[in-house]
Amino acid sequence: MNQFDVVIIGAGPSGSVSAALLKKQGLNVCVLEKQHFPRFVIGESLLPYCMDILAEAELVDAVHAEPSFQFKNGAAFTWGNRYTYFDFTDKFTAGPGTTYQVRRGIFDKILIDETAKKGVEVRFGHEVLALDNRGESATLQVKTENGEEYQLTAKFVLDASGYGRVLPRLLDLETPSHLPARIAHFTHIDDNITDPDFDRNKILITTHPAHRDVWLWLIPFADNRCSIGVVGLPETLTGESEAVLKKFALEAPMLKRILANANWDNEFPYRNIQGYSANVKSLHGKHFALLGNAAEFLDPVFSSGVTIALHSARLASRLIPRQLKGEAVDWQEEFAKPLMIGVNAFRTYVNGWYDTSFQDVIYARNPQPEIRQMLSSILAGYAWDEKNPFVAKSDARLKALAELCGTATQD
Repeated sequence: MNQFDVVIIGAGPSGSVSAALLKKQGLNVCVLEKQHFPRFVIGESLLPYCMDILAEAELVDAVHAEPSFQFKNGAAFTWGNRYTYFDFTDKFTAGPGTTYQVRRGIFDKILIDETAKKGVEVRFGHEVLALDNRGESATLQVKTENGEEYQLTAKFVLDASGYGRVLPRLLDLETPSHLPARIAHFTHIDDNITDPDFDRNKILITTHPAHRDVWLWLIPFADNRCSIGVVGLPETLTGESEAVLKKFALEAPMLKRILANANWDNEFPYRNIQGYSANVKSLHGKHFALLGNAAEFLDPVFSSGVTIALHSARLASRLIPRQLKGEAVDWQEEFAKPLMIGVNAFRTYVNGWYDTSFQDVIYARNPQPEIRQMLSSILAGYAWDEKNPFVAKSDARLKALAELCGTATQD
């Protein structure tokens, strides 16, 4: 009962997708999840590339069928009186151009429930306490929510624990992120938006009019609810979450206008998360690999978290069956390096957002259509398409483009 081909720590999106893909290839898979679902997680705006991976895992139909998910076809940006948007169907890279904005509690539960229906064993309320990977298999020490402890063995372990970062903590793999420790204050509101300038089919990203390194997200759902949050350095966003979020949101002209009738005081709490960016010494080791946020999390600005998580699950699910058949697998060359192509591309644009060079490109008055298609592909999640010049040479290309566009102004 406690011997598996693969044990996956965490039942979030990367855990569900990797489990479904591995089960599809005939492996015996167990998912261990400390919590019970549904549970709240921030990160509600998916990118279109996610749909391609969900389709491969045969999970996409259940996502399409959920009525509370809001159709999404792009990303809009506003700063002062400026407004622009990217249409994800008008992009350089082939693949889906639409996706959804989701409540993660519902989304994550749909994925793991569908994965369980495929025959994957899922154990909720089970916490991993230790991993011994010195032998021919990995041995995990697990504790149930009732306090009982037991061991199970696996030929391979995937850490999909997200912010829990189970194996990085247990195996001393954590290392400081190169990104500053920012803070996000957020909640869900009844938006009551009737303003025709607001497109519910797009996430709205707002640059604060006075602090260009402070931005806000507005993510609409399909039932008059929005997720709204503000992100910046702690010294700028100091104070209680409710007061800070309302202050910065209502200082932004478009948000103040479209949220004029919003109800900010429903049953949903105000929350914050700080120092969320993370990194590790290695993405893999003997009998294990790290997926998604368990390995590295950049920043929420371009909603890359779930996309990176799903891509890492796809990569790992292609290597594990080969390794278990006795083939030689080079996890550095076939997993870590390919994964970091997209992570590093996203990192370029995250850094460019905060140093304002990418903001200057986004808010430029006379954008070149071909270049915007290439950038649209990255914003749609296709950050691993090395045929796209803004992936393959992202730092140099962004620098040159920012110089060409010049410094953007609000008016």
